[in-house]
Amino acid sequence: MTAKLSVNLNAVAMLRNRRDLPWPSVTGMGRIALDAGAAGLTVHPRPDQRHIRFSDLGDIRALIDDEFPGAEFNIEGFPTEHFLDLVEKYEPEQVTLVPDDPTQSTSDHGWDFETKADFLTPIVARLKKRAIRVSLFADPDPKGLAAAKATGADRIELYTGPYGATYDSAKAAAEELRKLGAAADAALALGLDVNAGHDLTVENIPPLAKRIPALAEVSIGHGLTADAMEHGMAVTIRRFLKALEATP
Repeated sequence: MTAKLSVNLNAVAMLRNRRDLPWPSVTGMGRIALDAGAAGLTVHPRPDQRHIRFSDLGDIRALIDDEFPGAEFNIEGFPTEHFLDLVEKYEPEQVTLVPDDPTQSTSDHGWDFETKADFLTPIVARLKKRAIRVSLFADPDPKGLAAAKATGADRIELYTGPYGATYDSAKAAAEELRKLGAAADAALALGLDVNAGHDLTVENIPPLAKRIPALAEVSIGHGLTADAMEHGMAVTIRRFLKALEATP
């Protein structure tokens, strides 16, 4: 099984927002990514709209529905009432719930499932009533995953930031990969599917895919966008898809 690639468009939107101009086009880059073989598009609409704007959501939904009906839309975010209203309006195939504070520059930790299960459970039920798959952002730690399963969620998304930060140390990378593998094994044993995301690159994806052969999806934005500046979006998508083809 090869994990699917969902392209996070936040970095594209952040570059666009530096000017009051429509380029680079979020939907234009999304179209290139999907045409090159990506399985879906991811966005994280934060309250200050510093990258993805709320107005982008309808355009991305229409792009997928009109041109790539087999692709998926994944919306990430902290489940405020406004966020949930957006989700219910644009009906993504997947929602990834993250424990972000609005002031954070990026997601940098998973949920404390044992203390937040009561908060998450009715939100998960609300989303699943709309036939939306629910993934919960998780630290690479088996602790608490039983509580995550009890919320009714379908998946976890393993936070791979610490793994991505070990780009200059093979020893540190091996340790972080061990943690990710242990958490994935525990999640899969509980019946949770496993996604992964944050600071993944064409260099560090193959060991991850080899250690977690049941990996369902990776969501990649920063590293992929950086690669696209050098290689172009279409070539970059093919590079990442090749990296995901690692087998155990």
